[in-house]
Amino acid sequence: MMFSWFSRTSSSPPTLKFYNTLSKTVEPFVSMVPHKVRMYNCGPTVYGPQHIGNLASAVFADMLRRLFEYNGYSVRQTINITDFGHLTGDNEGDADQGEDRMTKGLKRDGKKVTMENMRDMATQYMNLYFENLKTLNVPLEKIQFPRASDCIPAQIAMIQTLEEKGYAYRGTSGVYFDTKHFSKYGALGGIDLSGLKEGARVHKDEDKHSPTDFLLWKSDERLGWDSPWGKGFPGWHIECSAMARTTLGEQIDVHTGGIEHIAIHHNNEIAQSESATGKSPFSRFWLHRAHVRMNDEKLAKSNGNVAYMAEVIDKGFHPLALRYWFLTSHYRASSNFTWDALAAAQSAFIRLAQAVYDAPEGGSAPAVYAQKIRSHLNNDLDTSGALATVWEAQKDPALSPSEKRAVALEADQVFGLNLSSPDVDLLSRMKSEFGTEVTESELTDEQKKLLKEREVARSEKNFTRSDEIRDTLAQQGLDVKDTKDGQKVLKL
Repeated sequence: MMFSWFSRTSSSPPTLKFYNTLSKTVEPFVSMVPHKVRMYNCGPTVYGPQHIGNLASAVFADMLRRLFEYNGYSVRQTINITDFGHLTGDNEGDADQGEDRMTKGLKRDGKKVTMENMRDMATQYMNLYFENLKTLNVPLEKIQFPRASDCIPAQIAMIQTLEEKGYAYRGTSGVYFDTKHFSKYGALGGIDLSGLKEGARVHKDEDKHSPTDFLLWKSDERLGWDSPWGKGFPGWHIECSAMARTTLGEQIDVHTGGIEHIAIHHNNEIAQSESATGKSPFSRFWLHRAHVRMNDEKLAKSNGNVAYMAEVIDKGFHPLALRYWFLTSHYRASSNFTWDALAAAQSAFIRLAQAVYDAPEGGSAPAVYAQKIRSHLNNDLDTSGALATVWEAQKDPALSPSEKRAVALEADQVFGLNLSSPDVDLLSRMKSEFGTEVTESELTDEQKKLLKEREVARSEKNFTRSDEIRDTLAQQGLDVKDTKDGQKVLKL
């Protein structure tokens, strides 16, 4: 899927700052093309359902896109779908050894290991991933989702270029990238190559000229695609470089992923991309999300210490409560997920949604609050600081309900909680949490008269009388709220 730049006519975008893993500093963001951002986000391997850690990465990427748009940029965004060749060792160190995860998924599901079955299984779990994203309010239509298996020609062509330029050599296992020819190898994350020994973080392979060399093409006589080097599969790393180049161009503005990708996968992407194109940098900014932990331990399917969106919903939580929970910590800080923490996040989310729903429209966010929110968000996407500012405004007695609503909606442009348009499920939860609305037939004539008098008092800005009437009705068991649709009466 390809699409053109979104049109924008804004003036020079405000200053954005991000922690760039490449420079190890917080830097002002400057895009290669003014007002336009090209962003690549490492996506899932679709051999099973994605756990909440994987979904946290997708929400992080979505908030980044929203942040750029909030600041007047147009964005082209790509999230890759890995549907073959992702090995069990990928996140632990060496991605050239181990059992292929797609093969592992087929065996788990009791299916024969064929390319057709691999494609079908990938489609099934890719669609489940898309459904998870939709429940988390990630707009799929704004993102390109190339599948690795659909980009084989581009990957083969890139490997051929690297071989022609002298960056690749052939071995018995396939075609390798020769890291000795790329002088900047290991710059991302400041990897100490002198201390990197085979048998520790890198699997010993007699084919390799150096411990850090990696497979561009993995030979396989049974499965895969035909190539100049025989049948087999592209390596995992070349997949991302080729798809970024195909969908976004030879150089991009932002590349994201998990912190586990820094040492090997992303250093390999830089090496092969810049060597193939002759252009540097491949990406100007590298942003990495810290891990989501569960019960103070690493998320791991092997020991059951993991949670999925299906569980979140089955346990009675609104999906956006999980998105709210993601907001409560900075993306570069490891966060610890518990069901109690999610329950607390849901309670806060419903309270905030109710406050926005009850408040009249038409207000504007006071400058001091709008500026504070923008300052937090533009400073390396400090969502927790921006969220604290929203709650500060909600408790500020000097602000009217419509102003408090406007402050929340200002932040929600990046938060993506859909506060201005709560769904049926959320409306039901709000009603259950905050009381039952009283119908007109349940009111006495005197109560109706008081409500009309209060409406007139508010229109005349006689808030003293308005509050007196509200207190009188409260003594009769009624709670009067001012909403965009007028007064709403609830049972206390």
